[in-house]
Amino acid sequence: MQWLYYALLTVSTWGLYGVFLHSGQMAMKDPEFGRYKAFLLVGIAYFIVAVLAPLILLKLQGANWSFPSKGSWISLFAGTLGAIGAFGILLAFGAKGTPAVVMAIVFAGAPIVNAVAGMLMHPPKGGFAGVPWQFYLGIAMAAGGGCLVSYYKPAPAPKAAKAPAAPLPATPTPRT
Repeated sequence: MQWLYYALLTVSTWGLYGVFLHSGQMAMKDPEFGRYKAFLLVGIAYFIVAVLAPLILLKLQGANWSFPSKGSWISLFAGTLGAIGAFGILLAFGAKGTPAVVMAIVFAGAPIVNAVAGMLMHPPKGGFAGVPWQFYLGIAMAAGGGCLVSYYKPAPAPKAAKAPAAPLPATPTPRT
């Protein structure tokens, strides 16, 4: 069951990713380039977590340093897909997509793409005719769920109006 804890770790961190990425973008206070600044820092975080941590673990656990060509290229391609996807999220935010809608579409659509790509790369026994109807129902439910969450997302509470500033006291003008 340890795999489930790791999967739930990913659900929670990726579920928070969009909200915090958008918040970071807004906190840059740069409407034109804030999203790119935020993405640059995401890249630095990826470097720390996805480069330094595995290097340390490989070294500490005595792994061999053989990287077969096929595995290296496929892994590099996978990382490129992930980075492009993360960048696409930022571009969606920049095009006025809200985090709740963008992430609902991403997290409803990505499992569908994953399932279809997995079936195409590793066809099921008996071909596509052997795929149970529940699989197709699950795809329809994921797509429908993403649409419903996006369409009916709760609107944020209105921001409290700022009280008008108190007028400054008049200062007498000196006479000369």
